[in-house]
Amino acid sequence: MAGEAADRCGFWLGNPHADTWPIYHRYFGTTTPEELRVRLGDDFRWFCPQFEPGVYQAPDRSSLWGPFVERSPGGAPPLLAQCETPEEVYRLPWPNPDYLNFDSTLAALRAAGPYYRAGGFWTCFFHELMDFFGMETYFIRMYTHPEVVQAATECMGRFYYTANVRFFEAAGRDMDAFFFGNDFGTQLDVMVSPEAFDTFILPWFRRFTDLGHQFGYRVILHSCGAIRKVIGRLIEAGVDALHPLQARAAGMEAERLSREFGGRLCWIGGVDTQELLVRGTPDQIREEVRRLRPLFGPRWIVSPSHEALLPNVPPENVLAMAEAARELA
Repeated sequence: MAGEAADRCGFWLGNPHADTWPIYHRYFGTTTPEELRVRLGDDFRWFCPQFEPGVYQAPDRSSLWGPFVERSPGGAPPLLAQCETPEEVYRLPWPNPDYLNFDSTLAALRAAGPYYRAGGFWTCFFHELMDFFGMETYFIRMYTHPEVVQAATECMGRFYYTANVRFFEAAGRDMDAFFFGNDFGTQLDVMVSPEAFDTFILPWFRRFTDLGHQFGYRVILHSCGAIRKVIGRLIEAGVDALHPLQARAAGMEAERLSREFGGRLCWIGGVDTQELLVRGTPDQIREEVRRLRPLFGPRWIVSPSHEALLPNVPPENVLAMAEAARELA
């Protein structure tokens, strides 16, 4: 991680799409994700209770965010979009952390081998609020109803904060890093102005990074897109590592990131999944990893520029990326 020396770069396969795993298993002769990770020399394991079935066990069997994503009768706007005051927001059926069960995630975490283990709730409060309001409504409400957006952020933030406290207390030293995600960028720019970022996102974001550090974890942020404008803010807020480095997004060139932020972060990702890993040859993949190493390394985990590898990424290119990552710096 940032500030620590390493004799080589790490490697993380990422979290391939469900349709991709069978293709890779056929190519590599494996049957489980763990077998494939071992085959490729993957150094990183991710344990996110939020994505485990059965983690939220409400008496009425509702899902974690069910009332917020279900269609309202008669085509009415989503629940959050109907709120005109903070009081209406507070009355919504926000999830109860008392209904959380971490048994399956903790079992997997404790069964992991000698790998770097990252976890915690995905805590994607920014883009979940975007989904629950509706993207356009969410951004407009930042200007027309800022107190409603703040109230919704507070309610969601309190749930994720409590959920993470409970998971961290249970995980203890079996985990190395708090890994959470909020996609702040598009292909061209950040989604909101830096001023709106400071007002609506950064206060709770800082609480989450502080929480991870309080438990002795490094903090890894996943954020897709062209986020260079806010990377300085993210570092100041306590981010230790940044993922996935969307290589073809505006302003996210490895040379620029290295020049402006090198030595202040651990980098995770950066091997282009939009063009290179899809259409390149294995030799081109190896050369790209070698090109990126002096820019990002040695505090770099070689990984795709988006973790959800799609079926259009050939397995031989994944193998080339993994082999190049294992070369000593």
